[in-house]
Amino acid sequence: MSSRASLIYLIFLFSFITIFRASAQNPNYIYHNCPNTTTATATATPTYSKNSTYFTNLKTLLSSLSSPKASYSTGFQNATAGQAPDRVTGLFLCRGDYSPEVCSSCVAFSVQESLRLCPNVREVVLYYDECMLRYSNRNILSISMTYGDYTQRNPKDIPTNEQGRFKDVILSTMNEATKEALASPRKFDARKANYSAFQVLYVLLQCTPDLTTQDCFSCLQFSISQLPFTNIGGRLLVPSCNSRYELYPFYNESSINIPSPLISQPPTVSIPPVSAIPPPPPPQPGKRGSSTLLMVAIIGSIIVVAVLLLIAGYCFFTKKVKKTNETAPTFDGDDMTTIDSLQLDYRTIRAATNDYSDRNKIGEGGFGEVYKGILTNGTEVAVKRLSKTSRQGETEFKNEVVVVAKLQHRNLVRLLGFSLEREERILVYEYVPNKSLDYFLFDPTKQGQLDWARRYKIIGGIARGILYLHQDSRLTIIHRDLKASNILLDGDMNPKIADFGMARIFGMDQTQENTSRIVGTYGYMSPEYAMHGKFSMKSDVYSFGVLVLELISGRKNRSFDETDIAHNLVTYAWRLWNNGTALDLVDPVIADNYQKSEVVRCIHIGLLCVQEDPVERPILSTIYAMLTSNTVILPVPQQPGFFVQNGPKKEKLDSNQSTTSKSIVASVGDVSVTDLYPR
Repeated sequence: MSSRASLIYLIFLFSFITIFRASAQNPNYIYHNCPNTTTATATATPTYSKNSTYFTNLKTLLSSLSSPKASYSTGFQNATAGQAPDRVTGLFLCRGDYSPEVCSSCVAFSVQESLRLCPNVREVVLYYDECMLRYSNRNILSISMTYGDYTQRNPKDIPTNEQGRFKDVILSTMNEATKEALASPRKFDARKANYSAFQVLYVLLQCTPDLTTQDCFSCLQFSISQLPFTNIGGRLLVPSCNSRYELYPFYNESSINIPSPLISQPPTVSIPPVSAIPPPPPPQPGKRGSSTLLMVAIIGSIIVVAVLLLIAGYCFFTKKVKKTNETAPTFDGDDMTTIDSLQLDYRTIRAATNDYSDRNKIGEGGFGEVYKGILTNGTEVAVKRLSKTSRQGETEFKNEVVVVAKLQHRNLVRLLGFSLEREERILVYEYVPNKSLDYFLFDPTKQGQLDWARRYKIIGGIARGILYLHQDSRLTIIHRDLKASNILLDGDMNPKIADFGMARIFGMDQTQENTSRIVGTYGYMSPEYAMHGKFSMKSDVYSFGVLVLELISGRKNRSFDETDIAHNLVTYAWRLWNNGTALDLVDPVIADNYQKSEVVRCIHIGLLCVQEDPVERPILSTIYAMLTSNTVILPVPQQPGFFVQNGPKKEKLDSNQSTTSKSIVASVGDVSVTDLYPR
């Protein structure tokens, strides 16, 4: 090989290596969001022109964020440029495990890409593995924003029989990570936990540090609750925070203090990259000239082939990821755009209810009135019109819209729309013709319409609805006000759980939360919630247990007075069970027409649900298995909460007690939110 040919070959090789190295330095693109005026949505963002004041301010802002003096060591910086109406605010957030050099490189790259990917658009969010860049004509500083969420999931699924345990490990690990992130000035944490003897779970959470602790917690709750737990890996990105989990180490452990799992990690097989070619052996004495050139040529050829393979693989992977990003499904029905699409015109609702005529009124509760309406397409609806003096404020109203709009299940009432016009707050639900469970169950003239077969069907339907809320929906939702008046019955007497104004979204499964504002209905509240403000899925389990006992007995939990031996239904049922006379609990209306084994099993399940210790109460998946399979062995129930001893002075816990230093929004006479009644 001539010297000239060797020189050309080496230049060619160097060019390939330089190109590859430059490509490898670019941050890993994930997703970008830049709505513009051509997008037919209510959230479309105005554009700007190149000669506008806004563009001048934007260039100033981007220059500030990408300058060498920016806060790359902390991984976060925000800035503002210009004055209203052309003011622009922006920020960058680098992932907590990356060095300042990587952070700086990612920000500089994303600044340039923002103008290419989102030309002339005022509001932009760019996500990379290494950093996130945002700017907007609105104020985005110190404000939690969870719109425009984007999810990525590993295409491989967790086996169905492992999904429950896998989700538990993820959520418990993320619960610990959340606590550490909230305590960290960078609002960041990454950690790992053993999923099995041979698999380690890695999680990472991060908020923008300008958020308050509470806003960061709420954002992380939302992000975690939306993760695809049925896949072996996934992440969710929103402008103010992000969360991710994988079964491989996707972050740089050496740059952060990662707590070790309880047991040692299994040995892993290290596969060297294609480019890791061993160095050439030293030249042997006596061999020079052409042999040396031949060796160089051979080594160079191997390196070129390796580089070409890496470039081809990199381009293929980038193209595949980009295609996946462009075609990845969004959370249909779960984002705010879909919720906005549910907004109805106030005049349409008023016309449907004959201007809220008294003849159309079908219910009234602490938060307002309910009217029957007929939309122009003939659809029958139930219109919940919140009173202006209602205890349900703006927060509760938005909560009910957001929560119910995300839920689709045959045992949950369906939200069809809402209105916020003219200072009115209105929710439009599907119309359920048979009113509520208490309308039949506690009326001596109507109890006969609920034979045991229907009551047993209602118990199963309520269990399915709560199971969906707790475990099967994309969110983990605690209802907090399950009671007979919040169970509506359709034309076939199928139960539908209603009234989600008090519901809470949980980001961490099996995690208890405290509140100083106790809401709900006494008699259905669990002891730990009523007395200490602690609620969890087990709080709903307690309420379900009370409902089961009420359906069997036909009596309200609080229908007992001071002259009765037992002060409440729970105490009464427990005493009958201990005395071996559990069937004395059965409603006389159905006493001649029921299956003894089913009734006894339901009483047993009801008592398991109202046990004083929430840890002892079964979860809904176990309860549903108990209801549908006679092969499931039921444990012995322990003493229930709110159990009253022989006299009122020896009460363990009186259901009429109020908490100290707690704000309580409880119903009077078992009425809260909305109760349906006959005209």
